[in-house]
Amino acid sequence: MARIGATALAVAVAGAGAPALAQQKGGAINVATIGEPNTLDPMVAAGDLLGMITQHFYETLYTFDKNWALTPLLAETLPQISEGGKVYTIPLRQGVTFHNGKAMTAQDVVASLKRWTELASRGKLVADNIATIEASDEKTVKITLKAPFAPLTALLAFNNSAAVIMPADKMENPIKEVIGTGPYQLKERKPDQYIQLTRFDGYKQRQGEPDGFGGARKQYLDEIRFVPVPDANTRVEGALAGQFDFADLIPVEAYDRLKGQAKTEPVLMQGFGWPMFIMNNKQGMMTSKDMRKAVQTALNAEDMLAAAFGKPEFYKLDGAMYPEGYAWRSDAGIKAYNQGDADKAKALAKTAKYDGAPIRILTSRQYEFHYKMAQVAAEYLKAAGLKVDLQVVDWATLVQRRAEPALWDIFITHSPFLAEPALIAPLPDSYPGWWASEAKNKLLSALNAESDEKKRVAIFAELQKLIFDEAPFYKVGDFAALSAKAPRLAGYTASPWPYFWNASLKP
Repeated sequence: MARIGATALAVAVAGAGAPALAQQKGGAINVATIGEPNTLDPMVAAGDLLGMITQHFYETLYTFDKNWALTPLLAETLPQISEGGKVYTIPLRQGVTFHNGKAMTAQDVVASLKRWTELASRGKLVADNIATIEASDEKTVKITLKAPFAPLTALLAFNNSAAVIMPADKMENPIKEVIGTGPYQLKERKPDQYIQLTRFDGYKQRQGEPDGFGGARKQYLDEIRFVPVPDANTRVEGALAGQFDFADLIPVEAYDRLKGQAKTEPVLMQGFGWPMFIMNNKQGMMTSKDMRKAVQTALNAEDMLAAAFGKPEFYKLDGAMYPEGYAWRSDAGIKAYNQGDADKAKALAKTAKYDGAPIRILTSRQYEFHYKMAQVAAEYLKAAGLKVDLQVVDWATLVQRRAEPALWDIFITHSPFLAEPALIAPLPDSYPGWWASEAKNKLLSALNAESDEKKRVAIFAELQKLIFDEAPFYKVGDFAALSAKAPRLAGYTASPWPYFWNASLKP
C-alpha cells in the first residue's frame, strides 16, 4: 500500500520516545488496560484492546512503519504486484519459528490467509475477490485476485481483525492454543486478573533498527503482564502509586496530576483519533434514514467534546473523516456536522414517524470519554423530543451486545486515524451498524479497485459526503489520547496500539 499523506505514527509525546542509550534485558512490567478482551484470536474479533495485546504474540506478513508506510514483517520484502494489480507474490522470511518450536512454512501462511478470509471481518472484505491463495514454493506465497483491490496490503498489515500467521494444525475456531511467531508468548491467562506474556527465546527479529511497528523488535523485558482495570480513575491512581508501569487511555483531566511525579509521567498523543456514534442500520428505528438524520441534526459535537476532553488543547471540532495533513482530507458534506438544531431534528423525527420509544444507547465507562459524550448527547436528543435509554455496561459486554442488532440503536466507539480508508471500521457491511446501502457499496468498490491515488482521494470525498447524507454513523470530532508510563520504562514509543517490544527497564 502506498502511503498517502498520513502523519507520523507517534504524534506528540511527553516523557517518552527516544530509546535509552544502553537498554538492558530483564524485568517485568504491569500494563493497566481498559478491560478484558473477549478472545485472544485477533482474526475473529476486532478491537483496539485485542489488537494491542495480541500483536505481542501474533504477527502479520506486513505492518506499518513510524510514518504509516507499509513495511514487511513476516514477509521478506514488499509484495511483487503484477501489471494489472491482480497477482501478489509474497516472499517469506526464512528461519521464523512458532512458539511451539516448529518452523513457519508457506503452507502455514496459506492456511492462515484462508482462515482470515473465512472468519475475519476485514478478510471477508476481499474474500469474494480472491481467486486463489497458494504456495508457489516453500518460500513464496501467491495471492491471485479476480480484480484489482488496492487496500489488500493494508488489510494484510492491520493488527485488528488481523491476518495473523498461525500454525496450519492450530487453527480451530475457537482456538485451543495461542501459538504465534511474535517476540512474546502467552504463559498464562487468568480472566479478570491478568494476561501474562514471557519473552520467546526462539524469536527471530528483523535486521536493522526499530521503525514504528516494523523494523527490529527487540526483547528487553522478561515479562509483560496486561492487567484489566476497567475504572479509569483507578488506572490513574495506580499509575501515580507506581503500581502500573503503563496505564492506557486515562482521562485527560488527569494530565496535570501526572506531571512532575516520581513514579509516573504523562504520554499525550495529539490528533489520536475520532469518537463515533454508530447507528443500527439493520434493525429498529435507526433503519429509517430520517431518524438517523434526526439524531445527526440534534447533536452538538462541540459540547460533547468539551464534556469529554475538557480543555480545547485535547480536542478539535472537526467533522471531516481525516484531519489536516492527510491527503484524504475533504470538507465534502460537513455542513451536516455539529448542528444542535432541536426543531429541525423534531421535524425529521416526525417524518420518520417516531413513536416515542427510547433510543437505546450503549456505552461504557471504561472509556470515560465515551460515557461523558453519551450523557451530553442524551440531553440534546431529549431537547429534540426523543427519549433515551442510556445503557452503561462494561466494554466486553458492549462488544458482545453490539453484535446483536435487536439489542441496541446506537453504540459509542472510537478509532485512530488510519492511513487507508478501507480500514475505517464502520464502512464494511459486516461491521456492527451494518451500513449496506447500494450507493456506499458502489463507491467503496470503486475506491478499492482504483490504483491511481488522486482518483482514490476524489472517490473518498464522495464517500464522505454520502456518510453525511445517509448518517450511518456520527463522527464527534478529533481527540488527543492520554496514557501514563513509569519514568523507569525506557524505549517506549507512543502508539495508537501500545507495544512493549523495544521497551526496557532502567537499572
